[in-house]
Amino acid sequence: MFSYQSYTANNIHELPQFDCISPEQLHAIKVVSEVYPFRVNSHVAENLIDWSNIPDDPMFRLTFPQAGMLSGNDYQMLSDLVGSNADPLFIREEARKIQLRQNPNPAGQMELNTPLLGDEPLHGLQHKYRESVLFFPLEAQVCHAYCTYCFRWPQFSGLENLKFANDSIDKLVEYLELHPEVKDVIFTGGDPMVMSTSLIKKYMRPLLGVSTLKTIRIGTKSLSWWPQRYTAEADADELLRFFEEVVASGRHLGVMAHISHPREIATPDATEAIRRLRATGAVIRSQSPVVRHVNDDADVWREMWQKQVQLGIIPYYMFVERDTGPKRYFEVPLCEALDIYNGAYQQISGLGRTVRGPSMSCSPGKVIVEDVTEINDEKVFVLKFTQSRNPEWTNKTFLAEFDESASWIDDLNPAFGEDSFFFEPELMRRYGS
Repeated sequence: MFSYQSYTANNIHELPQFDCISPEQLHAIKVVSEVYPFRVNSHVAENLIDWSNIPDDPMFRLTFPQAGMLSGNDYQMLSDLVGSNADPLFIREEARKIQLRQNPNPAGQMELNTPLLGDEPLHGLQHKYRESVLFFPLEAQVCHAYCTYCFRWPQFSGLENLKFANDSIDKLVEYLELHPEVKDVIFTGGDPMVMSTSLIKKYMRPLLGVSTLKTIRIGTKSLSWWPQRYTAEADADELLRFFEEVVASGRHLGVMAHISHPREIATPDATEAIRRLRATGAVIRSQSPVVRHVNDDADVWREMWQKQVQLGIIPYYMFVERDTGPKRYFEVPLCEALDIYNGAYQQISGLGRTVRGPSMSCSPGKVIVEDVTEINDEKVFVLKFTQSRNPEWTNKTFLAEFDESASWIDDLNPAFGEDSFFFEPELMRRYGS
């Protein structure tokens, strides 16, 4: 057993596997990490990365920045600055310009999702769907390691005006009491599981007094990035006892595990963490985007879903990489994502067919690519809402012209020459978006 140690661009030379990284790759890491956050830790480095296969190893690409994450011009400009040891403040200013061009606040999260308590905006909360509220604890705005594809990269990149964070559990409770339609609170970040057990109790225990709340969820990568959180940390047993308390209160405790590759849950530490977590009564569900260079293969998803079912994890969502940050490097066209989803889905038993996807978490809601078919000799995408801003849209299907290069809903046009999708007039009228 070893203790947690993180590595960033500033101390990457201390990484035990440092000599495995070529000078060219090391330069790329330093350049790209000026724009996107970079952190890897001892568990990931020791147990998940095949150092004989870098830079092509999927877990390496999932954690270490790659040159292709920036456009050619942006990379060359920053590369020249880093290579010439330019003033760090000037490099930071140029990197900030690049960041602000990368759609850092996709799907109107800040403009459309921030709720009000009276006239006060509750920054650090999001209320997009009627039954669910997201809460971003102030102390959870970091992760044990960072995924290169992360759509919440602005949380960790110094863009303070675009950051979601809140430390007022009292205001969350007050908001929930004024909105009994909310049945589900989702703790997210960052990663809530970087917090100590005492902090987790501080935020979670008051919710047990809200009678209308039925479900508490935790979005986390910790089962993959630091399973020792549940097995070896000093307060791991206390954490699990508290989770038992949450379940005993009659609430459903859902752990939304972000698992991108089967290797992440193949270690003994991860297996034991999953076992201990499930023993509290918590239910673990898995979700991840399909991303180029990491898991853009049906057999990878088939293996991952089968392993999850074996361990007692419920496959939940295959997402489409969001339209932010390094999307162009990681994106998979919708038609290819559907083929990957179907190819894996067809190879698993019914127990794994709880999974939904490929799903786009876009401004109007969660939109699934259901099928590609022909209607009146026109090839079309069949799309469906599984969640939506207007609950009346949920479970409705609609059609879009087929486009083999489309990778997001904004790339699609309504089928049969229609002027707009059925939800767009209301979305524009209510939200101006």
